[in-house]
Amino acid sequence: MSNNHAISKLDDLITTLIDSVKGYEHSAHKAKSPEFQTLFRDLATERNKAVELLQDHSRALGGKPNGFGSAAGTAHRRLEDILVALGGGDKAVIQAVDRGEDYLREEFERVLKDSSIGEETQAVVRRAHESVLHGKGVIESLKGQLAAA
Repeated sequence: MSNNHAISKLDDLITTLIDSVKGYEHSAHKAKSPEFQTLFRDLATERNKAVELLQDHSRALGGKPNGFGSAAGTAHRRLEDILVALGGGDKAVIQAVDRGEDYLREEFERVLKDSSIGEETQAVVRRAHESVLHGKGVIESLKGQLAAA
């Protein structure tokens, strides 16, 4: 069985994860709260480890994973800039991160449901998915804190 399909799906996830890393770094820069800045930097570091995990597995399958994000990710960060500039503050930053996390979760779920991807690759994707689940949980908690404030 060819690894091409698995490599292609890994590359898609890698690109989306790199967008996420860049998004967290961007959000750390845009957030006004030092607590949020630190949190977003920490999440970027964690997410980068998931990128490296998938890149390593892609290479093990014979792939040549990219090291860059997508134009859509860049557009998403520009939208965040606009919302912050319009006075949205940290709430706008968290909402933008939440939208990105939802998209990332959907991408991972699609790959995890793909029965043509081997079990070893699925296991690696599940490990990287833990970062996505953690990030989504953290953002949900932040949204709850902001709603209660």
